[in-house]
Amino acid sequence: MIKKIKISNFKSFYGLFELELNQGINILVGNNESGKSTILEAIHLALTGMYNGRGIRNELSPYLFNNQAVKEYLDSLTTQDKKQPPTLEVEIFFEGRGFPTFEGNNNSERANQVAGFRFTVAFSEAYKDEYELLLSKGEIKSLPIEYYEASWITFARSNITSKSIPVKSVLIDSSNYRYQNGSDVYISRIVRDILEPQDIISISQAHRNMVDGFAADPAIKTINEKISSESTIVDGDISLSADLGSKNSWENSLVTQVAGVPFSYIGKGAQCVVKTELALSHKRAQDAGIVLIEEPESHLSFANLNQLISSIQNKYQDKQIIISTHSSYVANKLGLEKLILLNDHKVLKIHELSSSDFFKKMAGYDTLRLILCKKAILVEGDSDELVIQRAYMDQNDGKLPIYDGIDVISVGIAFLRFLELAKKLNIPVAVVTDNDGDLEALEKKYEEYRSCANIKICYDHIVDTGTLKIGKSDYNYNTLEPKLLKENSLATFNTIFGTTYTDEDELRKYMKHHKTECAMRIFDTEQSITFPNYIMEAIKNE
Repeated sequence: MIKKIKISNFKSFYGLFELELNQGINILVGNNESGKSTILEAIHLALTGMYNGRGIRNELSPYLFNNQAVKEYLDSLTTQDKKQPPTLEVEIFFEGRGFPTFEGNNNSERANQVAGFRFTVAFSEAYKDEYELLLSKGEIKSLPIEYYEASWITFARSNITSKSIPVKSVLIDSSNYRYQNGSDVYISRIVRDILEPQDIISISQAHRNMVDGFAADPAIKTINEKISSESTIVDGDISLSADLGSKNSWENSLVTQVAGVPFSYIGKGAQCVVKTELALSHKRAQDAGIVLIEEPESHLSFANLNQLISSIQNKYQDKQIIISTHSSYVANKLGLEKLILLNDHKVLKIHELSSSDFFKKMAGYDTLRLILCKKAILVEGDSDELVIQRAYMDQNDGKLPIYDGIDVISVGIAFLRFLELAKKLNIPVAVVTDNDGDLEALEKKYEEYRSCANIKICYDHIVDTGTLKIGKSDYNYNTLEPKLLKENSLATFNTIFGTTYTDEDELRKYMKHHKTECAMRIFDTEQSITFPNYIMEAIKNE
């Protein structure tokens, strides 16, 4: 099993990125471009030497390197302080002491008796003279990948190939569709891997017989005779024939079918199920200690996703599984305690939060919403959410906040729990809250977060008072509804609500007892509405 992985200058990861893994299931959750897929690729590349289904030595490309690292290198070539060509590195730390030939201190931490290895794609000194000649002529305008080599070295300082690595991995990406002659390349490769050598020989022979039968068909013979009779220039007969190709040409000419339908014509969801099931069941996956799964929820119905997740849980309890997902269902089903949250290359495990028990007991939906949005506005209830949405639409040409990546989330009274998560992952968050007539208590409650650049606490700084009572209790003039009435007129809200109140206190009571209905009417009305300053502060798209 893998204890820890360190990634440097690989694709989206600039500099050093470090991630500790759980022994069993690991669920990577993050927005697009957060690095989830890159982590899976890095692990698979380091363990197998494979990238995009091919050996890395045939796939070396400048695009494997982080753009910023490459830019800094190229920019430096025009200065006196020239940088060395950047190095891509993936460092794998194994769990325990089960790999003695991999143990040593040749690791970035200089820790003794630690098992693991480093995979690098680095400039080779063998090409130093030629490189320096080009450098002196100013002819290097892009990363000179032709001078790079991929290599593996253990923590015991032994050079190895990927074949010597004792931990094997399988990467399953059922959402990737590449068709060749009507058949999916991915599933063709899976089918080939499942088959025994004798099975492949049998298919090849059957394919050859099919090709031979084509040429022997009486209709084809007649057509070939007609073609040859029309040829007067070419010396020799011209005929139609099926291409024998290479010994494995059957892979390109045969089409995989499901229930008699070509694979490329069945639904995307069904394709995902078939590809994932085959990938998980073939010998390579069963031999692998690490199973890497890219977004298993892609194109799947709830029922199929449930079946797939149950299969993963039941069949692979003895393996280390790393899953990237956007699905709250996947996270819940496999266990929120296995969540690894990624944002802006920052890592947070759910159990590291003081509020971890709270999030584990939640359905998980709101948690993932916060992690996956560009910015969040946290409110107390559904009526607040509707009002904030309307305020945002008025300021942004009728667009809902979600169109700009801004999610308005009702969190009840759990503001502090969500803010802890936002602080650690540096997620921009605005809190819209009532002052409830006690500014001192409010400021004390959010004191820890007032200095956080990514967090805004938005509330009305004026405490309003009045004589209205609801039953025997004093009416709270410092909630959303009375603050809205304060900024608008009695006539405005009578029009919106279809009421005829002549007294503001009567309207306040109506709004208190019909919070959701009033919020819906505010959201839908074509009336112009003035919103309190603290709401306007929250919706600023900064």
